[in-house]
Amino acid sequence: MANDLESFFKTNDFDIHEPHSGHLERFKRKLNLPKKKSPFPWQWLSIAASVILVLGFYLGQMQRTNISLTEIAPNMAETESFFMTTIKQELKEIEKHRNIETETLIEDALDEIEELEEQYQTFIKELSKNNNKKLMIQNLINNYQQRLTVLENLLTKLEYQRNPTKFELKYDEII
Repeated sequence: MANDLESFFKTNDFDIHEPHSGHLERFKRKLNLPKKKSPFPWQWLSIAASVILVLGFYLGQMQRTNISLTEIAPNMAETESFFMTTIKQELKEIEKHRNIETETLIEDALDEIEELEEQYQTFIKELSKNNNKKLMIQNLINNYQQRLTVLENLLTKLEYQRNPTKFELKYDEII
């Protein structure tokens, strides 16, 4: 084993020379340089995560609402299912258009949807107390229709923002 070590040191050329003058100062200067900014955009990732979280809570609330409405008015299950499926499809389509330029437009529309959801919850509470169930059910249907209108208007705005010339040609052909 001693021969192995001896032959190792003889065959390998080790750097045993002193570093150039000023080496220590250059090393200290490099240590004190400011850190380079991370190339990965963590800020955008955090924004995307918060949007997904809010959307998840929103969809969770919508599913809880389904159960209570069908318990109160079982004949509304099919109608409610239609509206919920359509709203979910519209939300998926909107998510395809999400980017930095459309973020405020989408968030404003989702805030409006959230207000309609709160109004819907009020209608659900009144439905269980109110004797005029027909009127309350009509209010619930109108609420769903308003949500769809908000989402459809948002999709139209997003399409226009994406390609205004195509949008103008499309409506010129209709006229």
